[in-house]
Amino acid sequence: MTPKLTDIWVYLAASPLLGLTATLLAYQLAYAIHVRTKFNPWANPVAIAVAILVTILTVTGTSYKTYFDGAQFVHFLLGPATVALAIPLYQQVAKLKRDWFALLVGALLGSTAAIATAMGIAWMLGASLPTIMSIAPKSVTMPIAMGIAEKIGGLPSLTAVLVIATGILGATLSGGILNLMKIDDQSIRGFALGVTAHGIGTARGFQVSEETGAFSGLAMGLTGVLTALLLPLALKLLGLF
Repeated sequence: MTPKLTDIWVYLAASPLLGLTATLLAYQLAYAIHVRTKFNPWANPVAIAVAILVTILTVTGTSYKTYFDGAQFVHFLLGPATVALAIPLYQQVAKLKRDWFALLVGALLGSTAAIATAMGIAWMLGASLPTIMSIAPKSVTMPIAMGIAEKIGGLPSLTAVLVIATGILGATLSGGILNLMKIDDQSIRGFALGVTAHGIGTARGFQVSEETGAFSGLAMGLTGVLTALLLPLALKLLGLF
């Protein structure tokens, strides 16, 4: 007797490799679309891959836990990938020595503006305190952002969604905005991308040039550290934490 398609899917879903395989195939398809559009930022491969995976999980009725049991290896690789960003950054050491103070101030002002505007808009729209705390670290790379949200009384799961949305929007819109501002320096463009769009922006930066990606990775790291250190302190001084 020929097995039904649903029976085959149930059998495959029990394998931890299903989530990993689905993730890799979804991203490969999304990246192929990105290439076909000549790397148009609106055809962001992360956004397309997420849409594909959400559709598959919804249609098949697969829980996120079942999916993540297999896909968590990709999550593990985020650590080594982040550390590897030090290599292209080292090649820009001359600029780092020259502009270290401006870069530090830029990261501080950028992260402060991102937090203040996000919390302010959420407050004006009548969001609850946990929601406001969840949105505060949205411009920080996800592992740090979720840890911060949990510490200050936010909802880590909500923060994760906001971080992904911020990264996709930042990577998509930043190029056009920087062009309008007539900013051509690749180090400045990369740094702005990292401050606003964290890891997804950094991936986009490396598609533009190695210099853009290196400074984006630097900004992502600085923004994460400054936010983790200063946001809880600022909220304590304001009596919100």
